[in-house]
Amino acid sequence: MSTFDFAPLYRSAIGFDRLARLFDETQPSYPPYNIELVSEDKYRITMAIAGFDQSELDIETERDTLKIIGRKKQRDDARRTFLHRGIATRDFEHRFQLANHVKVVGARFDNGLLDIELVREIPEALKPRKISIDGGNVSFLDRQAA
Repeated sequence: MSTFDFAPLYRSAIGFDRLARLFDETQPSYPPYNIELVSEDKYRITMAIAGFDQSELDIETERDTLKIIGRKKQRDDARRTFLHRGIATRDFEHRFQLANHVKVVGARFDNGLLDIELVREIPEALKPRKISIDGGNVSFLDRQAA
């Protein structure tokens, strides 16, 4: 019997339950990133984007998609001779599917790490509510008629 590693399938959906995440497409691995559950309704995406300047990054949201774009402005690689090149600085575009009511609330770029803060804000009308049960002998229909 073989086992399957579904971890790559969990990486691109934020705020969905685990079953829904199984059906999402996997994302490319560049640039590397983490998705962190900070608290019950707060998430953080951290991307390692060494070699990029803040001015070369764009973050966009449209409907239920978060898009992070990195475009290098200057290319001086033609003048450089690398004996080993382990730091990738190629352009990228990375998309994340967001669940209903998940919103980007901030972003910070520091020491080559881009942190994007997200929060799930469920409107009061959609939150579960407790219904009290009356203990009397009068039926519900009798009370409406009165």
